[in-house]
Amino acid sequence: MSVHDVASSTAAPTAQWLTDLDERGVPATLLLIPGPFGGGPALRDDPALTEFLHRAAGRGHELALHGYRHEGVPGGSLWRRGVNEVLARGAGEFWTLTEQQARRRLRAGLEMLADADIGVMGFTPPGWLASPGTRRALAALGFGYWTSHLAVHCLPGGPVRRMPVLSHRPGGAGERTGARLMIDAARTFSRRRMPFRIALHPADLTRPGLRRTTLAALDLALAAGARPMTYEAAVTA
Repeated sequence: MSVHDVASSTAAPTAQWLTDLDERGVPATLLLIPGPFGGGPALRDDPALTEFLHRAAGRGHELALHGYRHEGVPGGSLWRRGVNEVLARGAGEFWTLTEQQARRRLRAGLEMLADADIGVMGFTPPGWLASPGTRRALAALGFGYWTSHLAVHCLPGGPVRRMPVLSHRPGGAGERTGARLMIDAARTFSRRRMPFRIALHPADLTRPGLRRTTLAALDLALAAGARPMTYEAAVTA
């Protein structure tokens, strides 16, 4: 399980998702945006959110880095820009960066987390999109893993733990179809004992039906015997 886009501007939906997960005893990896995001302040300037995150970590949730500002950056080839628009709605912050550029943004994010007394092991890029330079920078900076759409990648050199991610796309043309597919995929993966992930986003909560679908998929997996865990637990098991 992962909760995406955790920042000052998304504190309320983050708390709602954690309430749902805590009621089920499900640990999650919280993906933090340490820089200013969505009109809110940086994490280090929000002591209430910082305290909330420390309490969540104390209950067994993992804290991980999710970019610096979760925003698109200029440049990159035409096909990379197209993938960014389709898969990350233009927010693929680490999709076109060189290793040097990625190091700067990653270090800035880590420094802001350190100001809030938060250390992390893992990284999930916005849109799950990481350039080759970003992947090299992550290994050089000592990260233990990063995640893509299809897997959790242990660093510096593997192994790769295959586990596709199920996620909604609120407001998109395929929202209803995607919701049905989440239930069907969760049922299929659970029956076959295949590892998979469910990604929770703040925007999902603007659509009550998406929240119900997500919790139904989670409950289905739990009833089938799935063992929920954080990314850190998955890579260190």
